[in-house]
Amino acid sequence: MRNRVTALFGCTHPLVQAGMIWCSGWRLASAVSNAGGLGLIGSGSMYPEVLREHIRKCKAATDKPFGVNVPMLYPDIDKHMAIIAEEGVRIVFTSAGNPAAWAGWLKERGITVVHVVSSVKFARKAEEAGVDAVVAEGFEAGGHNGREETTTLVLVPMVRDAVKIPVIAAGGIADGRAMAAAFCLGAEAVQVGSRFVVSQESSAHEAFKQQVIETGEGGTQLTLKELAPVRLIRNPFFEQVQQAYGRCATAEELKTILGRARAKRGMFEGDLVEGELEIGQVAGALNDLLPAGEIVRRIMDEFRHTAASLPGLAGLHA
Repeated sequence: MRNRVTALFGCTHPLVQAGMIWCSGWRLASAVSNAGGLGLIGSGSMYPEVLREHIRKCKAATDKPFGVNVPMLYPDIDKHMAIIAEEGVRIVFTSAGNPAAWAGWLKERGITVVHVVSSVKFARKAEEAGVDAVVAEGFEAGGHNGREETTTLVLVPMVRDAVKIPVIAAGGIADGRAMAAAFCLGAEAVQVGSRFVVSQESSAHEAFKQQVIETGEGGTQLTLKELAPVRLIRNPFFEQVQQAYGRCATAEELKTILGRARAKRGMFEGDLVEGELEIGQVAGALNDLLPAGEIVRRIMDEFRHTAASLPGLAGLHA
């Protein structure tokens, strides 16, 4: 299907794979792009030269458009951006920071810029900064999240009404029914994260993938708002955090408990006890490990079927 988002990215399907730390390497990004979606390399867990390597391998693995997600709360952002420009990446998703810091610089180099937001306020600021589209991410999502806890169902139509640029819905979307619902709310594309964590091409540790599959309804919770809000699977590390809250720990104490490389330990190295296990609420609905291309195909098939049954979306299934 063709709309403003597919035209902006040059992809076939209005479906974006989230750029998740420790999960979104070149294999996943290229597989999603080859299937007609937009694959993203997650740079937040990469040293600059590792990012360069992933970009080059992705270019070798697909002739389709792909992008890089850059969380601005991590170090070496200037080096990451320089490499992105040097390597000819044409699409950048920014998150966890002020888009005005880099939007102009990227746009001057002909790069399409999308920013992830969790509120109407930040969506408007992103539009003012000159980005080409926004991702409206509800608090159902995994990883770093909004402090307001606004759900996708509430956030997407409010953002749609507030900005003129395309809106991409994210948070709790893992199948074609949810994608169709997002379009009903005014989105022109969706960004999918957790479903692609449990794909064969995801760079997450196999133990973490299996833990996601085994996580049931209510098995995740948003926490650590004092630092950077993140949705975690309830494991022994999560219980340490909860105990700290129970004794009214300060932000500094929470930072000490979190330590360094906790997400790498859990998601990339497979430590299910002491690791930070980031995933969305929709983990409770995930029960299999599939190739990324098959995930794209299933979502799009179900989206078309659902859209065809809804009079207001009937024209979108073509």
